[in-house]
Amino acid sequence: MFLSVTGDDKDQNGDAGRRGGRRSTILKAAGLTLAGALVLGAATAGWAYWHLSSNIKSVDINSALGDDRPAKSVTTPTPTGSASPSAAASPLPTEALNILVLGSDSRSGEENQELGGGSSSGARSDTAMVVHIDAGRTTATVVSIPRDTLVTRPSCPLSSGGSTAVAYGAMFNSAYSVGGPVCAVKTVESITGVRMDHYIEIDFSGFAKLVNALGGVTLTTDEDIDDDHSHLHLKAGTHHLNGKQALALARTRHGIGDGSDLGRIGLQQKLVKALLEQIASTDLLTDPAKLYEVADAVTGSLTTDTGLDSLGELRNLGASLKALSADSVKTVMMPVVTAPSDPNRVVAQEPAASKLWASLR
Repeated sequence: MFLSVTGDDKDQNGDAGRRGGRRSTILKAAGLTLAGALVLGAATAGWAYWHLSSNIKSVDINSALGDDRPAKSVTTPTPTGSASPSAAASPLPTEALNILVLGSDSRSGEENQELGGGSSSGARSDTAMVVHIDAGRTTATVVSIPRDTLVTRPSCPLSSGGSTAVAYGAMFNSAYSVGGPVCAVKTVESITGVRMDHYIEIDFSGFAKLVNALGGVTLTTDEDIDDDHSHLHLKAGTHHLNGKQALALARTRHGIGDGSDLGRIGLQQKLVKALLEQIASTDLLTDPAKLYEVADAVTGSLTTDTGLDSLGELRNLGASLKALSADSVKTVMMPVVTAPSDPNRVVAQEPAASKLWASLR
């Protein structure tokens, strides 16, 4: 049986065909647009990942120091059992960890100069903290080392070849000045007997940018601060500080206590706690733009050892610390006494200092 096709049928079929063609074209265009957006999004994400990772500068401390170091902490095996194959393939680390964190004015540049930073030829480590994270990574101890501590600075290898001479009764922060991160790590390991698993250094401008990216930081000061050197003038009480003010607080020493480094360390430890609380209260995962701003501020001013010199490695470290809260972080200072040779310097107080370091091994 044959069906006849009239002129009307042709028109209707033609209209239907054209509508179908238009829908097909629209769907194809929408599909291409979506595909383009996905490709662009992936490319943007890829570029952001590359950019953030390339921000990070690193130093191969393990190769530079070789085996002449304290023993590594014993690794706690990751439990096996009902974990999924994918989880078992890449479990988050849980062993204890020691990280040397330095705040420095080591990088030249306009931003650092405006904030009081030195030139790269006059590098100093203004802040030194050994961060000990306990096995399980739910508690931590932050030990500040006064920069005015007199120590025996060991011989350190130089990137240009050769090595520095052993120095007796040297200022602790001179290690960074003469031999950079490698000598800073070796000096800390020499005086503590504790192996540093990682090294992290952040400069002036990066610290200020981080605080600004987090929306500032709130803390309470117990006394008035009036320091023309750091340009910080605060009444006792609670303050919400921007990046420049927070940096000034971390650096101030002349406007508090006896004007020594010991008073400044107390403020720095308060600032560490306040920053941890601010990070915890800022839901970065729901705000990609804010997350990127914070990540860019951190990585753009960061120098690490080669074990932390990529965004992936830093992310894994952060993920392993997700159960660590500000309340579970203890801040202390290495026990010191006035140096017999110089009333403006300090030396480790024994046996208290040795007992503290032994507890972190």
